[in-house]
Amino acid sequence: MNTRTGSIGPGIRLRLRLPPAPLLPLILLLAVAALGPALLPHDPLATDVARALAPPSASHWFGTDALGRDVFSRVVVAARLDLGIAAAAVALSATAGSLLGSVCGYAGGALDRWVGRVVDVLMAFPLFVVAMALVAVLGNSVGSVVWATALINLPFYIRLARGEVAIRRHAPYVQAAQLAGAGPAALLLRVLLPNALPVLAVQASINLGWAMLNGAGLSFLGLGVRPPTAEWGVLVNEGAQHILGGQWWVALFPGLALFGAVYAFTLAGDALRDRLDPRRRA
Repeated sequence: MNTRTGSIGPGIRLRLRLPPAPLLPLILLLAVAALGPALLPHDPLATDVARALAPPSASHWFGTDALGRDVFSRVVVAARLDLGIAAAAVALSATAGSLLGSVCGYAGGALDRWVGRVVDVLMAFPLFVVAMALVAVLGNSVGSVVWATALINLPFYIRLARGEVAIRRHAPYVQAAQLAGAGPAALLLRVLLPNALPVLAVQASINLGWAMLNGAGLSFLGLGVRPPTAEWGVLVNEGAQHILGGQWWVALFPGLALFGAVYAFTLAGDALRDRLDPRRRA
């Protein structure tokens, strides 16, 4: 952990803790999502055909698209939507998957076998294809993208939680809780699941980046968020048709934003794993 010490008066010293370097990209992403839309230089939906496909300049940092909309403003405002989709999907899949996997790992038996078979069948298919099919059935909307992304990520949390609970269910502290009168629900929610949370938190932090990539991929194919809503997958799709014409900036900057977001969550997940795993700290 980086620190900096400064003096604010005689005999008084202030010690500031700086965030670890791997978290800085994530902090920047969250700041853009939270504050960026309030600081935009242009309206992301305002069109100006006279400035259509203008290259990057001092007035339009990322250039303009085919309708003359400011690409920088659209990339910034899309960060909040993409982050919201990923966060909602991961929250759903992590909560449901952790609870179901914990029950299977603790109870075992027929429930464990049946859930395991369902998970195996689901993972036998390309997960992105499953997400495409779900969005096609549910309809093109933000909610459909969230539910589809949550479902294809569910097996990872089920397997992870099941394995963690199955390993710990015969541990001495679990037996001590049983002797103290704790029932199955209390053991799962107060003893077993809290001990598995660090591993699940690492999985969720890394999974956030891939959830953003999945949502953007669905929108890129026309199966997710619809134009004129600013979303990174939509922006890349709109700009792809102009690449051969030399207007590279329309697709490049949304693509770089998506790459940076996935990279930020990957770095944060690795840092969290190093922090929580005692073997890595050693």
